[in-house]
Amino acid sequence: MIRALFSAASGMYAQQLGIDVIANNLANVNTTGYKKSKAEFQDLIYQTLRAAGTSSFQGVMVPTELQVGHGVRPVAVQKSFSQGDALATERPLDVAIMGNGFFQISLPDGTIAYTRDGSFKMSDEGTLVTSDGFTLEPQISLPEDTTSMSVAADGIVSILVVGSTDSQEVGQIELAKFINPAGLKNIGQNLYQPTAASGDPLLGTPSAEGFGQLNQGYLEGSNVKVVEEMVNMIVAQRAYELNSKSIRTAEEMLQMANNIKR
Repeated sequence: MIRALFSAASGMYAQQLGIDVIANNLANVNTTGYKKSKAEFQDLIYQTLRAAGTSSFQGVMVPTELQVGHGVRPVAVQKSFSQGDALATERPLDVAIMGNGFFQISLPDGTIAYTRDGSFKMSDEGTLVTSDGFTLEPQISLPEDTTSMSVAADGIVSILVVGSTDSQEVGQIELAKFINPAGLKNIGQNLYQPTAASGDPLLGTPSAEGFGQLNQGYLEGSNVKVVEEMVNMIVAQRAYELNSKSIRTAEEMLQMANNIKR
């Protein structure tokens, strides 16, 4: 019964973490380019009270083991990089990645971070930056006399300037991809950083083999499905309740055992 207390407590902790993950998904249901997460669990070590294959009496083999588990533990929060919905914005600086890949963002310390959020803005120097002012890499700058800008599916950025009817190229957006994107580290602000688990970034142009294409005037929405998260929340809540009931039941049994001598 003491074992039941600790096993049930581990179950409550695991479901609490599951609710935390679900709550974060729901909080980011309208976050541009957000990728939903899911908590994963493993059972803990087992105590073998009688091993399978042992002889019980007169050479008869025991067909199954007598084991008791010690609960559960969280082992991972797996991020899903499935495609989010394309949301039309009609803003020329909004760019959605349809398919595989990440935009490259230069941080103030000189390191490169990666994002699926293509809601770019214009800095006071005419360069494309994120909502936090971080520069898109490779850097793309627009002249002051730019009247319009277009981003092709392959990432080529073209502009029209005052007094000209011919467009001119000012740069090309590159994408990065990873062998294991689930291994990327979340650092907030819709940004990721590579880890040893994700592998090094592989660079390429949009629409190339293995890379998605760009859609100007669109943003990629969150891939969180509200109904699915609500169902997961109910399941986690019921599991939490059942684990708490296991603790209550084990405590009542201990109480009855303590009262036998009275």
